[in-house]
Amino acid sequence: MTRTVIESKTKTVIIGFDEPFCVIGERINPTGRKKLAAELEVGNFETVLRDALEQVACGATVLDVNSGAVFTNKMAEDPRYADNNFVEPPLMRELILRIQAAVDVPLCIDSSVPGALEAGLMACEGRPLLNSVTGEEERLELVLPLVKKYNVPVVAISNDDTGISQDPDVRFAVAKKIVERAADFGIPAHDIVVDPLVMPVGAMGSAGQQVFALVRRLREELGVNTTCGASNISFGLPHRHGINAAFLPMAIGAGMTSAIMNPVRMVEMEAIRAANFLMNHDANGGEWIRFAKVIEAVEAGATFAEASAAANSATSGRRGGRRARG
Repeated sequence: MTRTVIESKTKTVIIGFDEPFCVIGERINPTGRKKLAAELEVGNFETVLRDALEQVACGATVLDVNSGAVFTNKMAEDPRYADNNFVEPPLMRELILRIQAAVDVPLCIDSSVPGALEAGLMACEGRPLLNSVTGEEERLELVLPLVKKYNVPVVAISNDDTGISQDPDVRFAVAKKIVERAADFGIPAHDIVVDPLVMPVGAMGSAGQQVFALVRRLREELGVNTTCGASNISFGLPHRHGINAAFLPMAIGAGMTSAIMNPVRMVEMEAIRAANFLMNHDANGGEWIRFAKVIEAVEAGATFAEASAAANSATSGRRGGRRARG
């Protein structure tokens, strides 16, 4: 069975066909979050740390850390701040150091800037997930050597120099190309986590069917784990969380093994917990029973984050003192 191992200093998470679905928390991302970007610009990491703690409490087993901030005020004072290659490496290092001091889950280092990826790799304890490589020639030549040098797994996004194809056969071919090029660097297929690119169902009615078929094919023909930006499926639609909550169990049933998503939404996490149980990835339903108590607390008036944190505190004593597996 394909097993992608991700580690922090004290915790191991395995993404695999026979493992519980891996939830990669997406919220530490200043792209599109002007308030967060403004906080980071003045060295304020309070929201980052709050997001980290809340996501882990709600069920994220890995945290994505994105350094794509635009420092508007500094840019006006110093033109170097208009260059992401200048801004992101030191910001990524600081984010990694602060987050891994606050939580014990493995991290996913997320940037389009190779220098930021390496800064994150140098600062990160354990074995993080790298996000990402694509089928673009320049990106392959920049990122795959980092994957090999630091012996880490990588997210492989199924687009190339021609862009993002709406043809699932083309996206499969791009994924296959990345896996083959990685092999040339001595990187095994089990360290490639393919993102087959989920299209919005509001713009393409067959988007769900496409990705389910792609996931099955990636699993059967390439033997790789898969991930996606889960909320892409519902982009532009009302009541997005309901669509996401329907999509995730269907993707899990098709063989998807992880997703980059917001774990603070109870409806999606409820769907994932139930899917884990139904896929026989939750021994004796232990996690589902624990989650049911969280639901009861929410129904009694607690927020999902509060109820989740309380449930974690109640069980943490039994898990203390040994290396935990996510």
